[in-house]
Amino acid sequence: VQLQASGGGLVQAGGSLRLSCAASGRTFTTYFMGWFRQAPGKEREFVAASTWSGVGPSYADYVKGRFTISGDHAKKMVYLQMHSLIPEDTAVYYCAASESPSPPDSNESGYHYWGQGTQVTVSS
Repeated sequence: VQLQASGGGLVQAGGSLRLSCAASGRTFTTYFMGWFRQAPGKEREFVAASTWSGVGPSYADYVKGRFTISGDHAKKMVYLQMHSLIPEDTAVYYCAASESPSPPDSNESGYHYWGQGTQVTVSS
């Protein structure tokens, strides 16, 4: 499974962005998708996760109410809609896919495939 994240960019605080993650390969082996982020000098952290079709999403507290994860398994796409962005959201955002039949949520070791990341920069 190969993952390609896109949609990052520079946005002012309060703005919105939608990240996309295109999957290819043996995606039928994967059940859950996730988004993580890593800010400069910090460890990678969980953002959101759900099934391919967006069922049963989970969110980190710091993005809850502002970010929405969705997906389309038929198109092999996963999205992260981000609203009310703040400078603290600045990071490289990664999409990930899991073959686990149980939701890995924030557990990074539960994800088997990772995309290359897309930079999101929020200016104040």
